Amino acid sequence: MADGNAVQDRRDSRGDDRGRTSPVTFLRQVVAELRKVVWPTQQQLVTYFFVVLVFVIFVMLLVSMLDLAFGKLVFEIFTGGSTQ
Repeated sequence: MADGNAVQDRRDSRGDDRGRTSPVTFLRQVVAELRKVVWPTQQQLVTYFFVVLVFVIFVMLLVSMLDLAFGKLVFEIFTGGSTQ
C-alpha cells in the first residue's frame, strides 16, 4: 500500500495535475520571453554573417578537396594506375 502512495506523491510533485496551457497564455509567455532576449546590433549581425560565410566557404573547399583526392585515389586503385 505504501508504494501506491509514493507513486501518487511523485506525480503531484512533478505538477502533472495542473492541466494544459491555453494558446493565448502560451503566446503571452512567448512574447514575454522574447522581450528578455538580447538582440545583436546591426554591426554584430554583419560581423557574425561574414564569420559564418567565411567558415562555410572554408569547410566547403576542404570537403571538395578531400572528395577530389579520395576520388583520384579510388580511381587509381580500381584502374591499376595505368592510363591508356
